Amino acid sequence: MPAETAPLRRKPVQQRSTRRVERMLSATAELIEEMGYDGLTTTLIAERAGVAVGSLYQFFPDKRAVVQELALRNLERFVRMISERFEADRPEHWWQAVDTVFDTYLQMYREVPAFSRLHFGDVVDLRLLDPGRENNAVIAEKLTELISDEFGQDPEELALPLTVAVEAADAVLHLAFRRDTADGDQPMVAEAKELVRGYLSSRIPGGGPPPEPAGKSGYPKDLPSPR
Repeated sequence: MPAETAPLRRKPVQQRSTRRVERMLSATAELIEEMGYDGLTTTLIAERAGVAVGSLYQFFPDKRAVVQELALRNLERFVRMISERFEADRPEHWWQAVDTVFDTYLQMYREVPAFSRLHFGDVVDLRLLDPGRENNAVIAEKLTELISDEFGQDPEELALPLTVAVEAADAVLHLAFRRDTADGDQPMVAEAKELVRGYLSSRIPGGGPPPEPAGKSGYPKDLPSPR
């Protein structure tokens, strides 16, 4: 991201400043979880983080910039989690990698504070991650890089199918979490995953995935289902 559009006015250097910024970001996530973006103010963020408003303005020009930094860190976390799972599980087929991506995204919806309301910044600006592209386009590009690197496939052949898959999954998961804000509507989540699998199996060479088992909860395999 160009320096002039970076959310941080200056990067914290000292450990104390780094901790202060982290508290601001954590406070922002908590407040968005409680009241949404529209009710968020820099005063509330500073109060919740236990810092002076002036201290917040040393690092961020406004509340949008704080949320932008939070969204960028969520993106970094998303990519890191996928990379770590690829390294640990070594998927043999593209559809196993896609399942990993879907399950990771679902895990963030359920576990990362405010992610189900903020996503990657869509509630603020469809181009919050990058002023030149929509947020989902940034996500699709990251996934194209990860999957093409993992399987040696041409990224140009993956770019369009993965862009469509990201948009489709994002829309259906939004609906699932509107119906059940805590865990996502389970049948809807399962349909979203099956939709992505079915679509990509007709677009990516190398054979399609096996069908999802009937009654699958939609929870990642390494996470317990809710009681």
